[in-house]
Amino acid sequence: MPSSSHLTPAELRRYARHLSMPEFGVEAQEKLKAARVLCIGAGGLGSPVTMYLAAAGVGTIGIIDADVVEESNLQRQLLHGTSDVGRTKLESAQKRLHDINPNVQVELHPLRFTSENAMDLVAKYDVVIDGTDNFPTRYLSNDVCVFLKKPNIYGSILRFEGQCSVFASHLEGPCYRCMAPQPPPPGLVPSCAEGGVLGVLPGLIGTMQATEAIKLITGIGQPLVGRLLHVDTLSMKFRTFNLRRDPECPVCGDHPSIIEPIDYEGFCGLPSPKSMSTETKDAIPAMTVQELQELRESGAPFTLLDVREAFERDIAIIEGAEHIPLGQLGERLEEIPRDKKLVVHCKSGGRSAKAVGLLREAGFDDVWNVTGGINAWSKEIDPSVALY
Repeated sequence: MPSSSHLTPAELRRYARHLSMPEFGVEAQEKLKAARVLCIGAGGLGSPVTMYLAAAGVGTIGIIDADVVEESNLQRQLLHGTSDVGRTKLESAQKRLHDINPNVQVELHPLRFTSENAMDLVAKYDVVIDGTDNFPTRYLSNDVCVFLKKPNIYGSILRFEGQCSVFASHLEGPCYRCMAPQPPPPGLVPSCAEGGVLGVLPGLIGTMQATEAIKLITGIGQPLVGRLLHVDTLSMKFRTFNLRRDPECPVCGDHPSIIEPIDYEGFCGLPSPKSMSTETKDAIPAMTVQELQELRESGAPFTLLDVREAFERDIAIIEGAEHIPLGQLGERLEEIPRDKKLVVHCKSGGRSAKAVGLLREAGFDDVWNVTGGINAWSKEIDPSVALY
């Protein structure tokens, strides 16, 4: 952890409740002031993480995020307010964090966390907090933290349940791969957008992540190294599972076979934008929302298929679209006509791309994915369709 940094009189007043604890005191607060923490994501988990770290006096907080604030974020992402809708999340976060504590330096990284930039980004910080909701980024953040010997504070949330741990092989604990050697098949585990999440749950898990960061920086308490804390908010039951380092782990094991970042989209069974060849692109035919509008206006026969969940259709629909959720598609193929063009959409294009792949494997020839999904339709064609 970083060396100490002297506190000003104003800081002594601000952090008085920390300083009054014998187990904490000035020395621990100085360590917080000198610390540099990187948070991947400024969403549900990143909101409580960054707000509590700023309030606690962490000297430098770096945030990686390339998204803008949407109305559907506000149910759980307390970094952002109604007036921030349409702004970048980083702009909103910086304003909020400086209001919480103007002494904190906020470093903004308006980009995606990728194999190309991860090593350089993580190297500048002492602790990494994973606030993402996708498996490629989880494996990437894990591996880079192992390579650079940085603690990786993990959190995940879905519906009513969440979990938290600290992966730190350099502290003799396991890494994320020791717990989850292989990612689940694509589409098996729904994202929060697909499966939903109780709004207060990321507040609970994110606060745990912030707590673990403070403990690691200051050296107090027993961090969640080698333990996974699981919470079910419906029953309000907490369970702790012991995790062990796997000596055969390809990243942190005794004889690692992965020693630098890899293609994590490919590892997780997803198409990789960088390595996607012309043949791969051709395997998933796509049309823009403008082309979909032209097709609708032409009067040509076609079927528009919506593969989102039912609750999403309660929020926004494209008129005339048939509905089969992605998870039910394989069982309901007989409901889909094969004698005309088939166009598939979801919220933003990811699930519908998976659906197109499944349909082509099932023998559908003239099938197309709508790039950007219904959100692109709302932004570029019909603003009366709700954006969520």
